[in-house]
Amino acid sequence: MYGVIGCGMMGQEHLRNIALLPDAGVAAIFEPDPEMRRIAGTLAPGAALVDAAAEVISHPAIDCLLIASPNHCHFEQLREVAATRALPVLVEKPLFIDAAEASAVKAFAQTYPAPIWVAMEYRYMPPVARFIREAQAVTGGIRMLTIREHRYPFLDKIGAWNRFNRTSGGTFVEKCCHFFDLMRLILKSEPVRVMASAGQAVNHLHENYGGETPDIWDNGYVLVDFASGARAMLELCMFADGSRYQEEIIAVGEKGKIECLVPGPSRFWPENLGPLPTPQLIATPRRPESPYTIELPVDPTLLAAGDHNGSTFFQHKRFCAAIRGEGPIEVTADDGWRAVVMGMAAQRSAHEGMAIAEPLALGCDSLPR
Repeated sequence: MYGVIGCGMMGQEHLRNIALLPDAGVAAIFEPDPEMRRIAGTLAPGAALVDAAAEVISHPAIDCLLIASPNHCHFEQLREVAATRALPVLVEKPLFIDAAEASAVKAFAQTYPAPIWVAMEYRYMPPVARFIREAQAVTGGIRMLTIREHRYPFLDKIGAWNRFNRTSGGTFVEKCCHFFDLMRLILKSEPVRVMASAGQAVNHLHENYGGETPDIWDNGYVLVDFASGARAMLELCMFADGSRYQEEIIAVGEKGKIECLVPGPSRFWPENLGPLPTPQLIATPRRPESPYTIELPVDPTLLAAGDHNGSTFFQHKRFCAAIRGEGPIEVTADDGWRAVVMGMAAQRSAHEGMAIAEPLALGCDSLPR
């Protein structure tokens, strides 16, 4: 049984997907916003709605925790869990957002006595998972990796926490740690240099929250050199709402090229354009006598349960298996830490107009806050 801390938009997606698991449920929920709390109660009607995170952590019926609160709460709530009752935790990305806490987060992860799984849903999108399995064979060893996300702006969230760098971590941390995690996973290597250019061109420029205008970026490029000699690029545009495919991942090597095309959330697809595009995997050898395209439809029930192409369901299945001793923790706290630090290096590079060498070795004080 899960205990859940935070049931805003992402927390509700988790609740819908936990409800699809045949052998799991939710025993207790803490959500301070009245409307989000009400919705959470309808999604998990058997759960106790409590008034503090501590009441979830100490609830006798829970076996594990899900933390899906706003970004700036994650690490403090992990420390609260550790001080009370060291349970297995699935914590939403990013693992932390304050560069001054980078060393403390690493030390915490090394000493926490129970499993920590960082929620990197993009790994578990069926077309992306298939891409990861086949990329090395098709390319003969990846030398170039491109990840493009053309999507809609940041959604409205409680307190507008995702509109400001100080509470979100900045776009390259909040939004893009997923992609830095994918780069490391696909290339099986670590970054040695990060270069970025980014800015706020279109979105949120005329919004005002308590006298403040959002400072979150809506577009950018990041280039990453890896120790293996491979290069990766991220292209992000958050004012490309009409894109047929939201994510495109392309890997190229000596033998050929493989592409993965993933549509955005089904709830945002205009009905007048017909059915939601089907995810695709496209392999193109350099000698093109044997190219192939595979369509990878996702179960409509899973599409309806969230905005991440069914991945949240598959992630929870594997998390549950891991805490039962039936599989490994696939996205460790160290994975989550590295993805955040790469994002912080990209934020710094774009701010300062300089390449960041050895981003994972940066001292905490040299990272932007």
